[in-house]
Amino acid sequence: MEIHLGIGEDQRGRIAEGLSRLLADTYTLYLQTHNFHWNVTGPQFNTLHLMFEGQYTELALAVDLIAERIRSLGFPAPGTYASFSKLASVQEVDGVPAAKEMIAILLKGQETVVRTARSLFPEVDAVNDEASADLLTQRMQVHEKNAWMLRSLLE
Repeated sequence: MEIHLGIGEDQRGRIAEGLSRLLADTYTLYLQTHNFHWNVTGPQFNTLHLMFEGQYTELALAVDLIAERIRSLGFPAPGTYASFSKLASVQEVDGVPAAKEMIAILLKGQETVVRTARSLFPEVDAVNDEASADLLTQRMQVHEKNAWMLRSLLE
């Protein structure tokens, strides 16, 4: 069935491709944050355990919003580890790093997601896709705030 949203199929496709990269980054960061929540140790255990839980819970909700926006544009959302690994800019980490390294890794991941979201604005703005722009703005606000909080722990 044809889609009549006021945005052409080619433009919707390019936006969906960008959102798929954002989805992959978000899911990869979710998994990493959840892993660190489970495995953090040390004197900051309680603080970090709770902080990581809040962040991964928010990320779990975000992946659904991003995937649903891709579907709203008329394209399938990626949903496998294989597809995410091809699309993601957030780097996975092997093993269980020390707590301070976990913070630095998650900070880098948060900042990566911000850059991925920001990179989509030219395509979104060119076709007045306010729904995608709103989603991107909200995602950037969350990730910038998380990055600030993580950065504060490293000072």
